[in-house]
Amino acid sequence: MRTQVAIIGAGPSGLLLGALLHKAGIDSVILERKSGEYVLSRIRAGVLEQGAVDMLASVGVDARMNAEGLRHDGFAMGFANRRLRIDLAGLTGKQVTVYGQTEVTRDLMDARKAAGLVTIYEAENVEIHDFDTRNPRVTYEKDGATQELLCDFIAGCDGFHGVCRASVPQGAIRNFEKVYPFGWLGLLADVPPCSHELIYANHERGFALCSMRSKTRSRYYIQCGADEDVNAWSDQRFWDELRRRLDPEAAEAVITGPSLEKSIAPLRSFVAEPLRFGRLFLAGDAAHIVPPTGAKGLNLAASDVHYLGEALREYYRDGSEAGIDAYSARALARIWKAERFSWSLTMLLHRFSNMNAFEQRMQEADFLYIESSRAAQTTIAENYVGLPY
Repeated sequence: MRTQVAIIGAGPSGLLLGALLHKAGIDSVILERKSGEYVLSRIRAGVLEQGAVDMLASVGVDARMNAEGLRHDGFAMGFANRRLRIDLAGLTGKQVTVYGQTEVTRDLMDARKAAGLVTIYEAENVEIHDFDTRNPRVTYEKDGATQELLCDFIAGCDGFHGVCRASVPQGAIRNFEKVYPFGWLGLLADVPPCSHELIYANHERGFALCSMRSKTRSRYYIQCGADEDVNAWSDQRFWDELRRRLDPEAAEAVITGPSLEKSIAPLRSFVAEPLRFGRLFLAGDAAHIVPPTGAKGLNLAASDVHYLGEALREYYRDGSEAGIDAYSARALARIWKAERFSWSLTMLLHRFSNMNAFEQRMQEADFLYIESSRAAQTTIAENYVGLPY
């Protein structure tokens, strides 16, 4: 089999890149080692920057998002039982849209299938070859037989543990990483959210987040030990602990119910440099990880795909390699800004086990400054709604 672009990974970054390439008349084949059902079972974030929303609209995959997504003009930060609203619309003129990553993935899957484009699920033992030449190729196993996919380029959209980044020679790549000494325990329930906008709360017992997937489905998180067992957390224990960490008004508004899903996610910041190796490009979680505090994971994947899609369109339309030569630097410039924002919010809103009295006072001073400064709130708002591509 031959294609122009082999995309490894059928998550939102791979599917969105495939949609952008199809719109530009560029052929692609997507290889995914898991089943489609497994991909859709993964519970992920759900806050979309305007840039991501616009990209979905540009490929005609926005009808359900427009009907079901929740437009938010702001969000709240809580500290010492006080709540500060960051007025996104008033400070930036922009909004964010709450629409689950699972739903984005489903919409992109459905659109790709309707267009008759090739996605190969349950492709086992995927290996990439010769990406440092002009004739890269991918091998994989399907139904017990080894297959080969010839291509012009390989897009590594296969996540943090995928084969693409792992295939780069060790001396050609540099990894930057910070692992945080805690995780997020998340609970999904079919109950109305306690607030119509998200609440990020710093409490002496640890961080908490009140978010939602719809007007009737809520997603809540609390900071926990990185090595804790999710089975030790009954629903009742979770709800009790969540309420302790919220301001009285928010705690009173929490409606409890049985969990649909409960899991613990570790937190890390990670960036790989560079993002191009001959005719292999890394995008999305294969290239970077952000802690979820700033809701940047999916949005960063979208910006990577924007730059990569532009570069490949320029190559096939104009015969120019300027875009693919510039891809890594363009994407990394935005990645590091989003990493900084996510790191800074994580440091502000979480309690660290080794935090001393001085560092705790610094957290309090940061919050008081943000509370008193329109300029500081504008900086947060600009980053939260998404920096320009």
